[in-house]
Amino acid sequence: MPKADPLPKNYEYREVETRWQQTWKDEDHYFQDGSDKPQFVIDTPPPYPTGEFHIGNAFNWCYIDFIARYKRMKGYNVMFPQGWDCHGLPTEVKVEETHNITKNDVPRQEFREMCRTLTVGNIEKMRTSMRRMAFSIDWSHEYITMMPYYYGKTQLSFLRMMQAGKIYQSDHPVNFCPRCETAIAFAEVNYSDRTTSLNFFNFDGVEIATSRPELLAACVAVAVHPSDERYAGKTGASLIVPLFGHEVPIISDEAVDPSFGSGAVMICTFGDKQDVIWWKVHGLPLRKAIDKTGKMTDIAGSYAGMTSGECRKAILAEMQNQGILIRQEPLQQRVGTCWRCKTPIEILSEHQWFVRIPHEESLRAAKEVKWYPEHMFLRMENWIEQMEWDWCISRQRLFATPIPVWFCKDCGKVIIPDEADLPVDPTVDQPKSPCPVCGSSSFTPETDVLDTWMDSSISVLHVTGWDGSQKIPPLFPAQIRPQGHDIIRTWAFYTILRSVSLTGSKPWEQILVNGMVLGEDGFKMSKSRGNVTVPEEILSEYGADSLRQWAAGGAATGSDIQFNWNDVVAANRFLTKMWNISRFSLMQLTRQEYNPGTPVTALADRWLLTKIDQTVREVSDAFETYQFDRGLKAIRELAWDVLADNYIEIVKGRLYGGEGRDGACVAIMTALNNLCRMLAPYTPYFAEEVWSFIGSGSVHKQSWVDFSYQDPAAAAEGEILVKVVTEVRRYKHDKNMALNAPLGTVTAYTPTLIDDGGDASLALNCTMTWVAGTPDLRQVVTGVSFNMGIIGPALRGDAKAFMQAVEALPKEQVLSMPKTVMAGDKEIPVPEGSVIPKMSYTVAGAEVEIITAQPDLIITVG
Repeated sequence: MPKADPLPKNYEYREVETRWQQTWKDEDHYFQDGSDKPQFVIDTPPPYPTGEFHIGNAFNWCYIDFIARYKRMKGYNVMFPQGWDCHGLPTEVKVEETHNITKNDVPRQEFREMCRTLTVGNIEKMRTSMRRMAFSIDWSHEYITMMPYYYGKTQLSFLRMMQAGKIYQSDHPVNFCPRCETAIAFAEVNYSDRTTSLNFFNFDGVEIATSRPELLAACVAVAVHPSDERYAGKTGASLIVPLFGHEVPIISDEAVDPSFGSGAVMICTFGDKQDVIWWKVHGLPLRKAIDKTGKMTDIAGSYAGMTSGECRKAILAEMQNQGILIRQEPLQQRVGTCWRCKTPIEILSEHQWFVRIPHEESLRAAKEVKWYPEHMFLRMENWIEQMEWDWCISRQRLFATPIPVWFCKDCGKVIIPDEADLPVDPTVDQPKSPCPVCGSSSFTPETDVLDTWMDSSISVLHVTGWDGSQKIPPLFPAQIRPQGHDIIRTWAFYTILRSVSLTGSKPWEQILVNGMVLGEDGFKMSKSRGNVTVPEEILSEYGADSLRQWAAGGAATGSDIQFNWNDVVAANRFLTKMWNISRFSLMQLTRQEYNPGTPVTALADRWLLTKIDQTVREVSDAFETYQFDRGLKAIRELAWDVLADNYIEIVKGRLYGGEGRDGACVAIMTALNNLCRMLAPYTPYFAEEVWSFIGSGSVHKQSWVDFSYQDPAAAAEGEILVKVVTEVRRYKHDKNMALNAPLGTVTAYTPTLIDDGGDASLALNCTMTWVAGTPDLRQVVTGVSFNMGIIGPALRGDAKAFMQAVEALPKEQVLSMPKTVMAGDKEIPVPEGSVIPKMSYTVAGAEVEIITAQPDLIITVG
């Protein structure tokens, strides 16, 4: 039975959300070790701790929380951990800005400590936002990747993979960001369009077209297509590189496009990915013209020390001066840029650490995972199949997991620590034993650090209990990985790769991929566009439950979602409506006692139960398939359209004391109970508040809805009842009658006889009669009306006489008006559309009004 205390008049979300946030306990969401319940482990994304929990985070975490809350109610032992992916360049840049230093101005360890301090503060800010959003996070399984207990596992995974031959060190071309001064993986390269110039110049008698003349010093060959007749017989010949004077061969290769430029291509080490391929295939020499800072090297001669942009301008000017620049044409290009700072990347050959890509094994594991939406798998498949280089995992930064390696100064042997000694920082720690090869005790530390994806790609191993002592962690694999589609080729791929390499199997059973949040203008949110909306602004104005509804209902799973304030406002209005429904219902339920065991027999009550059954099925299936928008839509329709707009209006008479009140109370209580539990994952604050008035304990500790009610007859006949009441109410409105005004006799003719228990009569304040079958409906003319807009201009002075003549005609003749009428001795033409018959209907000789007439339903008044 509901509580006697009435709900307050208004739903004050600020007070309610603050109160429940302070009431709920973290322990309620802890994963229970040793539980008999089936496990449901979520490999939650560890966000980068910027200090701002942005709208994209909020959207993603809403999805995760919907799943976690639903699964708990379904009886699962849920782990919803929270991680923090700390290591990264943005933190280093922020520290440099905050302290007005560069990372080289202070000792390495001091700079790293500055980064850690900043990160700790940022994490605390983001925790606050998460709690305010009512995310049911298992804080007992929180992890922070910069902490020794975590990055020690990263180092352990590095050593295990290196010892298995899956990690190696080599000189190899890598993508390099000259602004960040670090190598980056292919997955970290973004592409943007730009217009540059294609420069045609005389290359020792051969016309060459290039968009990168600054790489002339790095030229190692000129390539032509073997079937290009323009260069027949020239393969194997040598050319002298203009401005620099070194000699390069002409080679033939079928990858050359004869239609581009002049058909002759300058191969430089390295202008692009194709240069790397040609360099490998043809065994060409290496000439490094650009260094790690984006400056020209000594082989560029007089251009050494210039930036690549400065060198380009200078070389083009010198070509012009020497008369070898033939012409220039505009060229549209897609340029690879660093995903963090947007600087165009260079391809440099550097000594780096790499992870071997197990293409077949990774693709096999990806196929074993259930993808939601299914088409997102194609992005993973395409990425794996097109990967040509191994994953470069070393970075030239400071704030990251140290690579646990030293090098013997005397013999060069790679020295690794014992696993029991992890974590280590080779720039601080020393090997505990001399070199096993030469016995030396002099070592050089590895100063490079690991790519931050090396940390986050073992998140699933960490949360499932991996400590290195077992091949398969005790909770492995996780049940689901929720993430954005923008990191399929990074976090999803790297996690699959590492899982395959370390455990031999897939990391999760399912992956749920959400879209990105767009600004109100439809573009990606960015400060430069001024279209950024922050969650705190929404929370302050409309509360967490409204923001959560926006996340649920704004887009189909996997699709990008556009932020729209109107959607948040609509969500807030639904809470107000639902509150009013709950308040009215509870007032009726507590106004006088009712028997909760009363069987439901009235048609309207049974119809409502069939609607609850349909909604429970729809919402449950929506949660199982992660279609949160579909589930929320079904809940809103049940609450607003079915319960408020139809059912309550139909049964108000019984609720106010009519016969059958107990049955209506049981039906309404059933609706409130199921609505609260279905709303709980979406709107945890609101659902908890309403539940506190209708049930005991927390709604979040209730089992998921399992209501079932099958009554096909009630479902069909109830729809007719609703249709009749709706049409009669609309009739009253159109007649400017009060909805509770008496109406007399209303008769509904339906295919089968309906017994509504008197609900329609009470709801419509009329005598409601239900008749099975079709009435003997007769149509008669009762008069005419005139269209003066036609008659006036057409007949002018004859108008009055014309109307009198028409009114004098026999009523039957009005239905087939003659072409003329006689007004005295004058014959007047009948303008088309000027006369409108007035019709009425009779049933069994009695005149009635028709409210609606359709093949299976006729409603009359009179």
